[in-house]
Amino acid sequence: MRWSRRWGLAVVKGDSMRPALEPGDRLLVRYGATPRAGALVLARFADGTLAVKRVAYAATTASGRPGWFLLSDNAEAGVDSRHRGPVPEDGVLAVVRLRVLPRSGRIPPG
Repeated sequence: MRWSRRWGLAVVKGDSMRPALEPGDRLLVRYGATPRAGALVLARFADGTLAVKRVAYAATTASGRPGWFLLSDNAEAGVDSRHRGPVPEDGVLAVVRLRVLPRSGRIPPG
């Protein structure tokens, strides 16, 4: 049986997810969870950038693959699917479950 990592931590950098998330927030993420509209996810863009973004809706990538249209809560500070297009399904690595530090608890919707 192959071991797979199911839980992890992500650290927020930058202002793209304000006001829901602040730089330095540490997030508990669930790898392999299925995203849904409104959820925060840890995603890898085509250039390799890892980012926390909010799922807007299921979409199709330019190559015809299924994916997700991801948005920043702070559109003026972030780069997201409006700039780079939908992220393929396998580019959405994890779903954010909770903020654990420095303020613990659920994250307000965008």
